[in-house]
Amino acid sequence: MADPRFKGVIPPVVVPLDENRQLDLEALDRSINRMIDAGVDGLFFLGSSGEVAFLTDAQRYHVLQEGVAMVRGRVPVFAGIIDLETLRVIDQAKRAAAYGVDALVATAPFYALGGPRETERHFRAIRESTDLPLFAYDLPVCVHTKLDPTMLVRLGRDGVLQGVKDSSGDDIQFRWLVLENEDAGHPLTLLTGHEVVVDGAYLSGADGSVPGLGNVDPASYVEQWRAYQAGDWKRVKEIQDRLARLMSITRRVQATVGFGAGVGAFKTALWQMGVFNTNQMREPVQPLVGDDVAEIVAVLKEAGLIDENAAIRE
Repeated sequence: MADPRFKGVIPPVVVPLDENRQLDLEALDRSINRMIDAGVDGLFFLGSSGEVAFLTDAQRYHVLQEGVAMVRGRVPVFAGIIDLETLRVIDQAKRAAAYGVDALVATAPFYALGGPRETERHFRAIRESTDLPLFAYDLPVCVHTKLDPTMLVRLGRDGVLQGVKDSSGDDIQFRWLVLENEDAGHPLTLLTGHEVVVDGAYLSGADGSVPGLGNVDPASYVEQWRAYQAGDWKRVKEIQDRLARLMSITRRVQATVGFGAGVGAFKTALWQMGVFNTNQMREPVQPLVGDDVAEIVAVLKEAGLIDENAAIRE
């Protein structure tokens, strides 16, 4: 059976930077405590929302070191060990373990692309090099490999994987994964990476969510999870509708696409809410400015996350 420690709302931590693109420790501590105080069940460092693809190894380890220290064991810490190929991922796993994380999260390899056999061997090789719980991160939009549900459940039965973070956007495959996992005795914890249709994943049988928007509004995702646990589906949908409207902060952005629009909108929202001190991004992505900031502020005011009369921060 899946480990009961790894359920519920586990936001992927958005990392604040100062104007010089250095880690803003004050803002990071404030954001971490805000999410923990809201009742989240874990925190995922060095995921896509944490701009892991833009970090040097030294920057990754700095985030982990500071993040683990700030969490202080209050919730489980997941660490992304995302890298090009297997041996580099194993090296990331060993370094992350040294910082005292509770679980590891790895994608398929994504440079020298292989097939199903190589992908399965990749996860088995990671398992041979670590005793920590290992989650597969299904992210085909970035790594160009869709993880097969049957393979994932097989790896779960064999003790290679302990869970899956599904950010594929493929709800049909996720439903099949849930069914195969149940038929096998639920060896895997299944987490959805959605922000907008978490209610649908819960209806399918997901064990929790990993929403980047949970940095902005952690309390609503926690309330939704608790309503799901209580069987209050009406409330689950009501909260999801509100969160779907809030997620429109990423759709209002006109100046850029990709990380700049997604993570850029999260950072801008947190900045305007006073959680972050800037909305600075990692090179080569630029922070949002002008009309994009104003659009995000308008959504935040509609959601009640900023006072209606508040001025836009400069």
